[in-house]
This record gives sequence, structure tokens and C-alpha cells, in this order.
Amino acid sequence: MPLSSNGTAYSLSGEKQNPVVVLIHGLGVNRNMWRDFVPRLSQQFQVLTYDLFGHGESTEPPSIPSLTIFSDQLKGVLDLLGIEAASIVGFSLGGMINRRFTIDHPERVQSLVILNSPHERSREQQQIIESRVKRTSQGGPAATIETSLKRWFTPEFVLAENDIVNDVREWILSNNPLWYTQCREVLATGVCELIRPNPPIRTPTLVMTCENDAGSTPAMAHAIAKEIAGSEVQIIPHLQHVGLLENPTYFLDPIEYFLKISLVRHSSFTT
Repeated sequence: MPLSSNGTAYSLSGEKQNPVVVLIHGLGVNRNMWRDFVPRLSQQFQVLTYDLFGHGESTEPPSIPSLTIFSDQLKGVLDLLGIEAASIVGFSLGGMINRRFTIDHPERVQSLVILNSPHERSREQQQIIESRVKRTSQGGPAATIETSLKRWFTPEFVLAENDIVNDVREWILSNNPLWYTQCREVLATGVCELIRPNPPIRTPTLVMTCENDAGSTPAMAHAIAKEIAGSEVQIIPHLQHVGLLENPTYFLDPIEYFLKISLVRHSSFTT
């Protein structure tokens, strides 16, 4: 397992001469969530996956977690590997981190894919997520895991008790309670620094979410896209928050197409 100088566990797949795609996981899980994505994407891209601070095999956060801490983590890994620019795909919290990174380092982002990621919330929506942070701080990951799984997957998928649901449960429960709570706080409050970014994001962007994602709603996906000129939106029917694990192909097909097209456009523009 490679470990970067800043304590980040990462994996790199695909041919070195291919353009780089970075996949950033969400809260409480780890880079293994991309196991159905890496084999296909690595046929055309060099694919970098890594564990966020406090997740998987990476070290604890160097200070109280924030979007800037996670943006700096990504920069450190790219610098270590000599990657000047990449397409960056982020899921949920990862979709907040890749926006923060694009705001901080626009020259290093060739294209942006934001998956099931929150945006500006109503007061009621904000109160709900803050109550989850409070419950997590009192009872750790176990306090909310079963209700979370019902929000993240369709009822029939949860009832099937398949390996994916079991793996996600195990990943969440293995988290250090303090770090998990602090990272959940970032998910709850970090959107405030991403709303109507100034200067605006101008990177080619695809925004996706699922029809029944209660925390990263279709309305939020459209709101994100409205603030990024020329961006595209796709809403996946029926599925919920972690639909990309329940049916990866629904996501892989549009992501792969978007990445290829945006890289062609980027190459034409730079030459």
C-alpha cells in the first residue's frame, strides 16, 4: 500500500501515459467504494483513488477537518506523483472537496464530476443534518448507521442484505468516532463556502444525483450546475444516495462519456 508523505493511502491504476482521473470517496467510506469503477476507467485513464484523512488506511487529519484540509491533502498527493492536472470525480463529501480544490487550484483541474453532493439547504434541511451530527457525536457511527443505510439504498437493496450494504456498514462502523463526527460536521457546514463561488468555477463540469436522494437532491444538483457556466446535469431515476454502488453502470456510462469529451475539448483549447 503506497503512503504519501502527508500520510495518505492511495492506489494508482492504468497506463502512465493516459490522462489522470481522481476518484474521491464520501464520508465514512474509503477508496474501496470505487472497486467497480477502477477496472473500467483504467482502460482509458490512469485512475488515482485515495483515502481521505481519518478514513481507510490514511492517517488522522493534521488538524480539525475542513474542506481546505482535504483540498490540501489532494494537492499533496498530486504533487508527490508529479500530476500537474487531472479530471476529478467526487462523491458526496468528495463532491464538496473537488469543488473546493477547483476553487483553490483551477489550473490543475481539467474537468469536474460532482456526484450526489449537497448544496445550499433550506433551514429545515440544515436542521436535519445538524441533528445527525449531534447524534453521531453522542453515539458514534453506530448511532445513525441503520437509518443512514435506508436513506442511501433502495428498500429492496437493503432487504437483500447483499455484500455492498454489508461492506458499507462495516466501513462506517470502523471509523474513529471523533474523526467521523468532525468530518460529518464538514459535510453539514462546508457547503456554505461553495455557494455562488467568487471567482466562479469555469471548469467543464458534470453534476449527477439520484431521483430519490434526500440529502443531495435533484434541486441541489441543478443549483450547483446553475452556478457553473456550461455544466451538465443528469438525474438517475429511482435510486437513492449511494446509487453509484447499487447500479454502477448508470453512473459509469455518462461519466466515461463526459470525461472523454471534456478532455478532447480541453486538448483542442490548449493547443
